[in-house]
Amino acid sequence: MRVLIGGGSGFVGRELTRLLKNKGHEVTVISRQPGPGKITWGELESHGLPPCEGAVNLAGENLMNPLRWWNESYKKDLFSSRIDTTKSLAQAIAASPNPPHSWVVVSGVACYKPSLTAEYTEESEWTPFDILSKLLKEWEASALLPENVTNTTKQVVIRSGAVLGRDGGAMKQMLLPFWLGLGGTLGSGRQPFPWIHVSDLAGLIAHALEPPADTPSPSQQVFNGVAPALNTNLEFTKELGRVLRRPTIFPVPAFVMNTLMGSERAVVLMEGQKVIPKRTQEAGFQYKYPDLTSALKEIVES
Repeated sequence: MRVLIGGGSGFVGRELTRLLKNKGHEVTVISRQPGPGKITWGELESHGLPPCEGAVNLAGENLMNPLRWWNESYKKDLFSSRIDTTKSLAQAIAASPNPPHSWVVVSGVACYKPSLTAEYTEESEWTPFDILSKLLKEWEASALLPENVTNTTKQVVIRSGAVLGRDGGAMKQMLLPFWLGLGGTLGSGRQPFPWIHVSDLAGLIAHALEPPADTPSPSQQVFNGVAPALNTNLEFTKELGRVLRRPTIFPVPAFVMNTLMGSERAVVLMEGQKVIPKRTQEAGFQYKYPDLTSALKEIVES
C-alpha cells in the first residue's frame, strides 16, 4: 500500500512512517521542505494527489510549544496549520481520478467538555464551548469529502488524547523536571488525563488505513485515540515518579500554569475528560500499552 502523510516528519508522523515501512508499505511525506520521499504542500496543490491507497493528515502547529506565547498570532497559526492542510488534502482527494480507499485525520479529545464525572464515547454529542473545541469542529469539518467520493473513500477521524513517547509530545517537556525530583501534580490532580502511547496511536492510524470491508459510510467514522485505562493527573504523576524512582512533591498551582501558558491553553492540562475508546475496542484494535505502567516503563527504559 502507498500512503501519503501530511506532517509526516513530526513526532507521531515519524512513528507512523516507521511502522508502515516495517509492514512493507511505501510512504510519501508532505512537508514544507522538499527531499527524498517527500512532496511539498505547494506541489500537492499544483500537481494534485500522487498515486496512493491511503492518506493521513498529522500536520499542525504544536499546541504545547513552550517557545510560543499564547497570543492572537499563535492562535491563528493553530487554526490555519490544521484546517488549511486538512482542506488541501481533502480537495486533492476529491479532485483525484483515483482517490485513496482510506482518508484519516487525527484531531483531539478537546471537543469533549472537561468534567470530573461525565464519560465520553465516540457517540457522545458535543457542541463547541471554547476556543479548542471550536478548532476541533472546524478541523473535522474541513476533512469532509464531497458525496461523490465517499462511496469509494473511507473517512476516519481519530480523536487523540495526550500522546506519550520518548521523542516528543507531552513527555519531552516533563521528563527533565521529574528526573530532577521537581515533578508534581497539576492543580488538584483530580482531573482526568486521557492519554495514548505513540506506538498505539500509530497502530490505530495503520488500522484505520486498512481498506474498507464493504462500501464506506458517507459520514466520518470516529475513533477515540486513548488508552482504555481511565487515569487522573495524580495517578499519572505518581506512576511516572515511581517508574523514574523520583519524588513527586511539587504541585503546580493553576494560576502558575495559566500565567505561563495562557488560560485557554492551560485548560488542556488543568482540566480533563474521561474518554472511553469504545468504538476503537469494538473494531478489534489491540493495544500494546493499555495501562500507564507498561507505557511509562517503555518510555523511560527505552
